Amino acid sequence: MELTTPDHSRRRRRGQTAEETASILRNSWYHLRLSVRDPQRVATWDAIVLTAASPEQAALYEWQLARARRMGRISASTVAIAVPDPDGARIGSGAATLHALSTLYRHFLTKASDERGDGSSLREMVKFMCKKHVLLLHAGGDSKRVPWANPMGKVFLPLPYLAGDIPDAPVPLLFDHILAISSCSRQAFKNQGGILIMTGDVLPCFDASTLVLPDDSSCIITVPITLDIATNHGVIVARSDKVVNGEDYALSPVDNLLQKPTMKQLLDGHAILEDGTALLDTGIIAARGKAWEELMQLSLSSSQKMIEELIDTRKEMSLYEDLVAAWVPAKHEWLKQRPLGMQLITALGGQKMFSFCSYSLSFMHFGTSIEVLDHFSGTNRVLVGRRHLCLLPETTACDIASSAIILSSKISPGVSVGEDSVVYDSSISGRIQIGSQSIVVGVKISPDLHSNINSTGFVLPDRHCLWEVPLVNYKGTLLIYSGIHDNPKKSVKEGGIFCGKPWTSLLHDLKINETDLWSSQNQCLWNAKLFPMVTLREMLDIGMWLMGLLSDESGKMVNLWQNSSRVSLEELHRSIDYHKLCASSSNHQADLTAEIARACIGHGLLGRDFCQLCEEILQKDKAGVEICKELFSLFPNSLYSSVLPSSRRYQIQTDLLKACGDESSASQMEKKVWAAVARETSLAVKYGFEDDGMPLTSSTGTNISSSNGKECQNESAIYPKKAIVKLPVRVDFVGGWSDTPPWSLERAGCVLNMAIVLEGSLPVCAIIERTPKLGVLISDDSNNSIYINNPASITAPFDNDDQFRLVKSALVVTRIVNHRVLLKSGLKIETSARVPRGSGLGTSSILAAAVVRGLFEIMGEDACNERVARAVLMLEQIMGTGGGWQDQIGGLYPGIKCTSSFPGQPLQLQVIPLTVQPHLVEELEQRLLVVFTGQVRLAFQVLQKVVMRYLRRDSLLISSIKRLAELAKIGREALMNSDIDELGHIMREAWRIHQELDPFCSNSLVDRLFAFAEPYCCGYKLVGAGGGGFALLLAKDPENALLLRRGLKECTDFVVEVYNWSISM
Repeated sequence: MELTTPDHSRRRRRGQTAEETASILRNSWYHLRLSVRDPQRVATWDAIVLTAASPEQAALYEWQLARARRMGRISASTVAIAVPDPDGARIGSGAATLHALSTLYRHFLTKASDERGDGSSLREMVKFMCKKHVLLLHAGGDSKRVPWANPMGKVFLPLPYLAGDIPDAPVPLLFDHILAISSCSRQAFKNQGGILIMTGDVLPCFDASTLVLPDDSSCIITVPITLDIATNHGVIVARSDKVVNGEDYALSPVDNLLQKPTMKQLLDGHAILEDGTALLDTGIIAARGKAWEELMQLSLSSSQKMIEELIDTRKEMSLYEDLVAAWVPAKHEWLKQRPLGMQLITALGGQKMFSFCSYSLSFMHFGTSIEVLDHFSGTNRVLVGRRHLCLLPETTACDIASSAIILSSKISPGVSVGEDSVVYDSSISGRIQIGSQSIVVGVKISPDLHSNINSTGFVLPDRHCLWEVPLVNYKGTLLIYSGIHDNPKKSVKEGGIFCGKPWTSLLHDLKINETDLWSSQNQCLWNAKLFPMVTLREMLDIGMWLMGLLSDESGKMVNLWQNSSRVSLEELHRSIDYHKLCASSSNHQADLTAEIARACIGHGLLGRDFCQLCEEILQKDKAGVEICKELFSLFPNSLYSSVLPSSRRYQIQTDLLKACGDESSASQMEKKVWAAVARETSLAVKYGFEDDGMPLTSSTGTNISSSNGKECQNESAIYPKKAIVKLPVRVDFVGGWSDTPPWSLERAGCVLNMAIVLEGSLPVCAIIERTPKLGVLISDDSNNSIYINNPASITAPFDNDDQFRLVKSALVVTRIVNHRVLLKSGLKIETSARVPRGSGLGTSSILAAAVVRGLFEIMGEDACNERVARAVLMLEQIMGTGGGWQDQIGGLYPGIKCTSSFPGQPLQLQVIPLTVQPHLVEELEQRLLVVFTGQVRLAFQVLQKVVMRYLRRDSLLISSIKRLAELAKIGREALMNSDIDELGHIMREAWRIHQELDPFCSNSLVDRLFAFAEPYCCGYKLVGAGGGGFALLLAKDPENALLLRRGLKECTDFVVEVYNWSISM
């Protein structure tokens, strides 16, 4: 890598816009899904490790890891474990790191006996682990500043960014977004093992695919921040010379580390950059090469003894102060005075630490309740899904502010929720008022729990938190409350508060004594015995009394409170029943989802993804299956027949049957799905069989032909003796899938494609000739042939292995088999396509168009492009291959065109040819390389998967296809403006979306091809559905196109063929 002098002055730090944040997160989520679905193509982590404070908390984290794996966020090949600190002792994040790594090795020891060797020597152990890629997330601790997140762990608090993208799945968690961002950083390790360490209360929103890690070193991720923030966090002092500069980052050696420095320390330590900022330590640390090897060696050889010493001496080893300091020589003298400092220097001090400064990184810290609310209601508020998987009453029966965030919750009539408040994992009924900027988590309140002492019900004031927790050896649950601004660590002497009131005033107003709360000198909210173990009804009343909302003139509340067993937040943290917590949350989610599904069926709101809903319901095991059976019984076959497409109705029933475990019935129902798709396509194009009971008409409504043979035919008509149809193939720039039924039957579609000639000739040809001999002779360019004596015997369906089913389907769909032309003559049909099999150039559909057009001409009927295109759409349904209209449109209409479709009966197609300047045509032909990859693609298999996801109403798929159709329109404008570079960017995005639709539309060879072409290209994609076939490589300019063509010819890593082509005008 090239070393240059940094220029920080041109790198002014600016805030990330919500649109940029959304783009980064969406791309990161796309990468995560791709790496989970196909880790062979897109590398994923070998292991994900979470640290936990106790075995009980580790059990909760294991449950969350299982949840993430079930939801497709952790690959099946990835080891995922939670590691508690030994004996629940506080050993510090540095020692916890070493302990977690040694525990991970022991886990691998039982899972990979063949790979690890005999494990008898330290060298072999280290060698084995150094090949691994590990994501380590520090998620232990007590979350004092976010106490309501204590039961679940801060890393698993809800973060509903982009939740609207997946409306029927559980709300995304902070952990899920961290997984998405970190998945992009995996590429920085390449084939060399390493570790990425992150903290569980920070979401570093940046394009992690740009991360660069130096060899054999550690690296800390930094971002420029203002000095007022720097004085409250860790600061990195990076060397001002020998920096590797990227477009949006700088890589430089670390000179020093500062922890919460004063302004003088910042100045004296040369930590202030030229623009007046300092480098914030984000808590993200990476190590690879020798640095990773030495860290692993220290863990495997010495971690147990080091931890025992720390426990014995009651000391801690910090990751961010102690362990990291071993890689920074300027900190060695300081480190020698720290616990085990000399051992750290000896083991790790031989390697350097670098700073990777990302100038566009958005540092989202979730360290306090206020910070959490700020991330929900600040700049990124447009990213937040404010109503996600929830049940709400009608607006006249409750008062829920539009800015309130309701997640995985049920709100009953009579409940009020104020502005910018968050309600999560709760079920709230009765007279409940939740103020503004408040947080409610895990609370279950039913109408019969309201006290008779007051008539107003329960009120949670503005800027307060309320959460419910199950305790070990306690039958009920505990309601906990505090103010948003309360700092549980701040003592009474330091001005600590509870529910926004100073302790002195609170004790006076409530007439309680310090001895009621504390038995030690350290008096703060964290150890105050505030929360009574009484009935839930009494907890509500005592809560309002403690928060100052309920008077106690009779002294009843204070007596009840004083005479009850009470716990502090500290005791609560040690006594959480995590098993009950997990079961309660899982059952609540399943019950809530079941109610949503019942409401959808009852009210006919069938746009939800029932497959996803059933997956959540089934978390109740046997009870979940019974619920799914109930839902199936509730689903009426006839109620929605007039408004709901049959294919969608059958798909919902298929999903419900699968959820019930009735695979046999589901398989039979699935056949009805595909039959319904074919039937609906037939109706939409008004081109079907005799029993359709409708005339065949053109788009103008005039009669096209007598389709069933019953109408009078002109006996004196003269029919052509021979028809020769030659057509080009098509390449699609963007918009594919929006042309495919049932999408195109229900939603608008738009495709930008182009007809091309290959190697100087039209590659698709059909020759149809009338013969004196009756019957039909079909032959192809592979010397295969078949003679059918009785054309009337040709009927659908056809066997999938029938190599002549395309021509047979054309004979059926044109109804020539019953036409007068065959009464006194036969047919000879020859087909050829000088294109490799599985090309992705629409060859099958275009060949079908050639045959259909030739048959129409032989019959003396209208063979216009629109009629042929409709017939081919129906033909593909008869064949059982599905498919849309873009292939035949691409081959039938010349040049570049932007085609739109509009649902209805009949389906409306609007083909808009692009009138482009001659110089654009010349430049496009010079810059665009049409390359055959040599990989055979099976479009039908891809199509089935995508159609099935659409019929299930998969929200990610729907938004992806909408975007493809939108990009087609943008691409049209780009070509009309002669902006070929913009077309390249559109092709790139289209290719990303195609992989979102089906990760197997690419493969390792295609990935290598595109990686090879990357320096030369502004855009690339596979044509058609992908999976192989032809690729389009749009070079940056004609010179790069020549260089790329030469490079592909000389490359030995893969064998591809570059075709000569031109636009078919």
